[in-house]
Amino acid sequence: MKEIKEQKAVVYCRVSSAKQVREGHGLGSQETRCREYAAHKGYEVVEGFRDEGVSGGLIDRPGMQDMLAFLRKHRRHRQHVVIIDDISRLARGLEAHIQLRTEIQAAGGKLESPSIEFGEDSDSRLVENLLASVSQHQRQKNAEQVVNRMQARVMQGYWVFNPPLGYRFETVEGHGKMLVRDEPQASSVVEALEGFASGRFQTVSEVQRYLDTIPTFWERRKSACRFSMVKELLERPLYAGYMDVVKWGIRLHPAKHEPLVSFETWQKVQERLKGDAPAPIRKDMRPDFPLRGFVTCNCCERPMTAAWAKGRNSRYAYYFCQTKGCSEFRKSIRGDKMESDFEGVLRALRPTPALFALAEQMLRDLWQERLDRGQGHGKDAKAEIAKIERKSGKLMERLLQTDSPAMIVAYEKQIQKLEEEKLALTEKVQNCGRPLKSFDDTYRTACEFLSNPWKLWVSDSLENKKTVLRLAFAGRIPYCRKEGYRTANPALPFKALGEFQGAGLGLVEPRGIEPLTSSLRTRRSPI
Repeated sequence: MKEIKEQKAVVYCRVSSAKQVREGHGLGSQETRCREYAAHKGYEVVEGFRDEGVSGGLIDRPGMQDMLAFLRKHRRHRQHVVIIDDISRLARGLEAHIQLRTEIQAAGGKLESPSIEFGEDSDSRLVENLLASVSQHQRQKNAEQVVNRMQARVMQGYWVFNPPLGYRFETVEGHGKMLVRDEPQASSVVEALEGFASGRFQTVSEVQRYLDTIPTFWERRKSACRFSMVKELLERPLYAGYMDVVKWGIRLHPAKHEPLVSFETWQKVQERLKGDAPAPIRKDMRPDFPLRGFVTCNCCERPMTAAWAKGRNSRYAYYFCQTKGCSEFRKSIRGDKMESDFEGVLRALRPTPALFALAEQMLRDLWQERLDRGQGHGKDAKAEIAKIERKSGKLMERLLQTDSPAMIVAYEKQIQKLEEEKLALTEKVQNCGRPLKSFDDTYRTACEFLSNPWKLWVSDSLENKKTVLRLAFAGRIPYCRKEGYRTANPALPFKALGEFQGAGLGLVEPRGIEPLTSSLRTRRSPI
């Protein structure tokens, strides 16, 4: 008597949501139902295939392709039953369903399911195709509902896409999931945006180099920091508390999350991005030679370069002029001497403690005066907002009346520009008379720098050294190989302090025609 071979079967399961994979729903229950069906039918399940988090509208899926390869490999020996839990697990589109069904059949497989009978007669195929069409309709309907819910959420002021660097999602009572600051990335984003807006970072490449120095900043990204990623970061209005979703026609919509910078700062960043790009910082600016390109040759007034020279027992750093025809061409200057002399130049910029205290008090008085004037600025800003609204209304009327595509685009650009001005003024009205930070928080770093720029220079950060060169001096400094640094041209704050000090490095004594009185002697406070 001929032995009857037991029917072999494979199980195929699929879920389209990554959440279902993480939470363990879907795949396990599908496989259990399929194996129970196989046991009921007397099939031996020899293999199982899964597609985790893959859309049913796709044909080229890893698990499906592995199953087809398995069926083709064993096609000569026997036919395998392919068990799926439901017709939607195979595909959620009529075209994809028909193509996959044909490929499974050609590979030596036979579809079966505990939910539907796959027949070859016309009636069975009609029912099967109708169910596949219904599944496709459900997938499309679900997608539409998801988009509608996302749009409604955005219009309520909540971001619904992946959080940008500096933010993370957190469930907040009364709001649901919303963006909150994600430190330390958030502080780095603030530093990048405010630094670029103020000109401390002259180019996008400088911002990129700054962010590259922070080891943890890009840890969420698998790829390295790219120029395009940094430019996108600078362009995001999300950091100023507004949302742009171009595909839904949403532009600068107010958001509920806490902004990292002011809208005014974000506007300055956009203006600088659209403006003429300054010359980029030299790529050979390295911690080894912080003065390369800044110090000039006293003879030809061209920037000096630098290099390492190999000695008998060690390597030595040298600066030198690279201009052919110059009398100092290739005549080296020891790096430690030039940099030590430069530290002496920086120390000479340091004002006396008494003078600096006086300058700081003047800044405080100016700060208070600006606060007092804030209320008046608020009224002016409100009047300007009213003017902008009238202009926008007139432009909107013209937009509705015109049929010219060129005029429509022009009016839309004007309305958008006016809307941005209105947002900036609205923010100004809200903050008039109420500083975002205290005087100490705002000017602490600036005051520390003015009091002694040498401290920032001797830090290990190349970015700090470049900041000192940019902020402490109005131009490059010439250096003579035999005599050292020539007269430096300090930047405006240090020049003002120097002029205020006077040649005697102290306040002028209150001495007039008459002899100095005892009361004046007591009050005199020499610097």
